[in-house]
This record gives sequence, C-alpha cells and structure tokens, in this order.
Amino acid sequence: MTFQPVYIVDGMRSPFLKAAGAPGPFSAADLAVQTGRALLLRNGELGRHLDEVIIGCAAPSPDEVNIGRVIALRLGLDERIPAWTVMRNCASGMQALDSAIANIQRGTSQLVLAGGVDALSHAPLLFSNAMVRWLAQWYKARSVGERARALSAFKPHYLAPVIGLLKGLTDPVVGLSMGQTAENLAHAFGIDRTAMDRFAVQSHQRAMAARDGGHFDHEIAALIDGSGKVYQHDDGIRDDSSVERLAKLKPVFDKPAGNVTAGNSSQVTDGAALLMLASEQAVNDYQLTPLGKITDSQWAGLSPAQMGLGPVHAATPILKRQQLSPNDLDAWEINEAFAAQVLACQAAWKDQHYCESALDYAAPGPIDPQRLNVDGGAIALGHPVGASGARIVLHLLNVLRHRQQQRGIAAICIGGGQGGAMLIENLSQGVAA
Repeated sequence: MTFQPVYIVDGMRSPFLKAAGAPGPFSAADLAVQTGRALLLRNGELGRHLDEVIIGCAAPSPDEVNIGRVIALRLGLDERIPAWTVMRNCASGMQALDSAIANIQRGTSQLVLAGGVDALSHAPLLFSNAMVRWLAQWYKARSVGERARALSAFKPHYLAPVIGLLKGLTDPVVGLSMGQTAENLAHAFGIDRTAMDRFAVQSHQRAMAARDGGHFDHEIAALIDGSGKVYQHDDGIRDDSSVERLAKLKPVFDKPAGNVTAGNSSQVTDGAALLMLASEQAVNDYQLTPLGKITDSQWAGLSPAQMGLGPVHAATPILKRQQLSPNDLDAWEINEAFAAQVLACQAAWKDQHYCESALDYAAPGPIDPQRLNVDGGAIALGHPVGASGARIVLHLLNVLRHRQQQRGIAAICIGGGQGGAMLIENLSQGVAA
C-alpha cells in the first residue's frame, strides 16, 4: 500500500523542565492540558472538529492511567470524542502520531490531536518485594499475638525504597540499563569519553543559540503553576557547559571504567508535545494551511543490548524506499538519549560491514553534522520519555521552516531494542521564529 501523506496543521510543546530530586510543579496531565489549550486557542474553532485524541505516555501516574482521556476531558473537548493512550517507551509520542496516521489513512478519522507527555519527576518510589510480603502478613494478623510475631519479623531494610524510574529504564530481558547499552555501543564503535563530552557541549551550545535566537518561541507554550509562576523556557540548557567541566564527572552506569556520565546523557525531564494532524479531506473541508506533512514512517527491531542504533535501523528502510542517502535530506533530528548513542549511529552508517550484515545496505556514510540536531537535543533540553518522539517531529518541521528547506527525518531509539523514524516535508515558506 502506498503511504498516503498526513498533514501537520500545527504543533506546540511545553518548556522541558528538569527533575530536581522531587516532584515538579506539574503532573503529566497538567503539562499536556496547558500545552493543548495553547495549541487549540491558536487554531480558533478547529478543536470542535477533532475526531480523536491520542497521547503517548511511558509513565502515567496511577490516577491518570488512560491519560489521553483525562487530557481530552480537561481540555473541555466534547465527551463524545474518543481519547486513548499508547506506550512504546521512548517513542511513545511518535507512536501516538503513527497511530493517528493509521486512522487517518483508513478514513476513520480526519483530524487528530496527537503527541506525548511524561512527568518523570513524579515517577513513584516503590516498596520492595520484602516489604510488600511483610505488609501482607501484617494485614492478615488479627490477634495481638499475631501482630507481635509480625512486628518481630520486620527488618528496617524493608523500608529501603525502589526507584520506579530506574526499574523502568532497565531492560528486563538483557538486564542492562539504558546507559549500559550506550556503553556497549561506545565500546563496539571505539567512541571515547572526549568525543562524547564534545558532542554534549555542542548540544548545549546549539540549544543556547537556538533559545537566544528565538528558534523555540513558536513551538513553546508557557506554563503557569498554582502560585502564578510562569515557565517560558527549557531549564536544562547549560550556558557554561564545557569539555573541561564535563571531564570532571564520574561514570554513572559502568563504574569505574565507563565513559557515559550524567553530563553526556539526556536529562530526566518533565514535558509535553502535541501536534494536530489532518487528512487531505480535512485540509480541504476546513480550508487549512498545513505547515508540513508526514510522507513516510518506519519501525524497526534490534538487540535490546544495542537499542541506541534504533534510528539507523528505522531510518534506513525509508532511505531505501525513497532512494535517498542521508545527506540528500536537509535536516535530521535524532533523539539524544546519550552522546555515545548518536555518535554510534553516525559510525554505523559509515561501517560497511555493519550496514551489509545488519541492514543489507551499502554504507551510505554519516550525516553531515551541520544537518543533524542543529538546535541541540535531549542532552541539553531533556528527554521526557513519552514526549520526545513528538518533539523531534515538531522541531524538525520548525527547523525546515526556519531554514526554508524541504525534507528531513526524525528518528529515535527505543528501550527494549527498537527504533522509529518519520520523513517530514515542509509545506510553508514562512519562518518559524
């Protein structure tokens, strides 16, 4: 079946706010509702014509399990509009877009609000299994004697919490954290600490220049917390980042000999990103002027131990189908889960043996660094897992608009050993400030 393009009418995201060791000022639904409200207001009465809402979220809170429906109702949308939630780890936001594409292409929806959100600062602390078992015995106790025996069996270490986020970022099949998979790639492709830190500094420098140049202004919807404080900008960008500063950080995932640190990894962050997608019929019916269109998409699987190469495995089939090489495209967004991971993708594309054995593809060579993540990425901005896949699609379109360029690919690696990619085409000659 030929891929039928789906149009991007508009999109916005929240500022990405780094977790600071305690729950942030916004729940995941708060982030998406404030972002969605700004997007709907910017588009007049179009929200009344939505056919469905699809939201990607990797870690919804217990009271927001079907967070897509919570968001839709809190936005004041008609209760007859269905809303649902998808989860594909780091690509949940991109999966929401792809699910919208599928429904639009088969004609069951014409206009969809889709994207992703996560408030990782609200990730729960969990009881250990030992504590849960002890509590089960305690609640079973009826007599004073039974409760005394239960108390005598209690051990203080039962109270040690289990950090839910760390469990979620560890692959249960191979038993590796996402950071350890990045260490695997660094070893496999000979990527050293200095290269990682230089890439991380570049991410901050490019994000700082983009922020100061107003490149994020069109896509960011300011947030207001309960005390009236306004959040207008991403707060993870380090203006003072340098290779010398990063060199002082110790490895996090492979102590003491590893090279992946907090400084050359994406930040734990809260954020939302939403797009309004439309069929050609909706564009005509509502006389819309779309900003761009999604002209191809692809998912891929690979070893969980090398999950960071997901962008290579997902984007390469698109390149094959469209008869393109990486630098035939004007711009790329590859989510920066880790500096090592993005650098490994670049190395894989120039490794003839890897491309032939893993992709059945002649090595096309790496992406021109001046086309890749030109405004920085998740190392500087942060990686709210559910939102990042939607953010890179939205920002890629804005890069193409700002530079008055035509086409690009947004790609993302996915915990568990997958990758996702989308080919985007700019339809607007206007500049996204």
